[in-house]
Amino acid sequence: MLDTPLKWFRNIGFLEGWSYLLLLGLAMPLKYIADIPQFVTVIGAAHGALFVLYLGIALYVTVKYKWPLTRFIGASIAAMVPFGPFIYDARILKQYQIEVKESV
Repeated sequence: MLDTPLKWFRNIGFLEGWSYLLLLGLAMPLKYIADIPQFVTVIGAAHGALFVLYLGIALYVTVKYKWPLTRFIGASIAAMVPFGPFIYDARILKQYQIEVKESV
């Protein structure tokens, strides 16, 4: 299932995107509306770890697949925007997989 760096990158991007949405959509409202800050602590820590992992594997994939620097910058920006990793995956990575399959 996770036999290539690109698949790892896509899956980590999926997890990072969901952790960001949970942080913004669940944990932050609970903190400021219901005065329950514990969710921000837990989900925020998980999101932070996934964010760092996402950027690390994005750098690795950029070097391994010889992507242009703009693709790495795009992945970095996508990680900071809600729904960004999902959009990035749909537009860039699926196109890249098609290119790889055609060249094999």
